[in-house]
Amino acid sequence: MSKIPVTIGIDIGGTNTVYGYVTKSGKIIYESSLPTKAERSAEELFERLFSDIKKLSKKIIKKYEILGIGIGAPNANYYKGIIDNPPNLKWGKVNALKLVKKYTDLPTVITNDANIAALGEMLFGAAKKMKNFVVITLGTGVGSGIIVNGKLLYGADGFAGEIGHTIVMPNGRKCGCGRNGCLEAYASAGGIKTTALQLLNNLEIPSMLRKVPANEITPKVIYNAAKKNDIIALQCFDYTARILGMKLADTVGYLSPEAIILFGGITQAGDFILKPVKKYMEKNLFYIYKNKVKIMKSSLPGAHAAVLGGSALIWNEL
Repeated sequence: MSKIPVTIGIDIGGTNTVYGYVTKSGKIIYESSLPTKAERSAEELFERLFSDIKKLSKKIIKKYEILGIGIGAPNANYYKGIIDNPPNLKWGKVNALKLVKKYTDLPTVITNDANIAALGEMLFGAAKKMKNFVVITLGTGVGSGIIVNGKLLYGADGFAGEIGHTIVMPNGRKCGCGRNGCLEAYASAGGIKTTALQLLNNLEIPSMLRKVPANEITPKVIYNAAKKNDIIALQCFDYTARILGMKLADTVGYLSPEAIILFGGITQAGDFILKPVKKYMEKNLFYIYKNKVKIMKSSLPGAHAAVLGGSALIWNEL
């Protein structure tokens, strides 16, 4: 009996690194994780990671054939195979593909986490029948993966798609990248929290958020308040959506996508974020694009999205 082909999808995060074996149809046959231990070196992580992978591969080799490895990581460069000064990891610049070669000769490719989210949507998720779309990841940061004519857009240097680091407010909030006014400073988890705190400080309106310590305010807490018609929480989502919708209107002008897919924990707020984003995007669109571009929520299962995205990266190459 012939073996079932699978690929290994890996996602390196600041807290945990997840990996799994995935078939071409997107079925995960095994998935696991290990702590990244951000204070330690990349070499130490890759040694632990591939020790785990080697042990498991021996167990499944009779039934499955492993064809390649796809890796998602912050600030990963597809062309050079490097991870360049990733936030939340004290690595500096690391040649990730060179490290992988110490443990396996399998074909391996790497790119950033927003790009693997876009490929995951194209192969296994909401964009299966699309060739032109954008994925916006809304989490600790704001990232984007751009698919044009069925291919991931990398740009000349491998770093195309940093919509989160385009300016929405000149001389605005300080961003983690060191500049002021980036979209990420407004539409990320931290950005939404900052908006909530500013509204609480500037408006003399009753709000259940006033009972929550500042360090415990999160998008989920704001969402729970919004469900109870808390005015501050509702205004927080509206303000965030206004800025994000404006920037997405610019994105449509550059790329004319069929859809923009929102991915990440913040999308769990559902229509509290999706509907106003659509409204403000339409309001700011050049007239030839109006009512043509869908705003959609990712359909990748949240707990498995990173592994599916990493696997999609290598399946797309193969």
